[in-house]
Amino acid sequence: MELKIEDKTYEVIKNYKDGYDEETVKGLITDYFYDYDYIFGDWAYGKLRLKGFYKENNQEAKRINNIKYLDDYIKLNCAYDCKYFLLEKKG
Repeated sequence: MELKIEDKTYEVIKNYKDGYDEETVKGLITDYFYDYDYIFGDWAYGKLRLKGFYKENNQEAKRINNIKYLDDYIKLNCAYDCKYFLLEKKG
């Protein structure tokens, strides 16, 4: 699945428990996320939260936003067994 916003194209590479909802995502993604290589979204209390992540080799990547540590982020910051998805920016 692909999502196009402005001139950016994203591919859904993970869709756990059918957490990806295109219309909701389109309404929340702003230019703030355009620099990130990945956009992670998780559902908590009926609301979608988004977070940007960088590829491991990106000079902007820190532990808090390095895709290498996504599993840690999910364990520490997301509701147990919540619905979530991961988008990867193409191009």
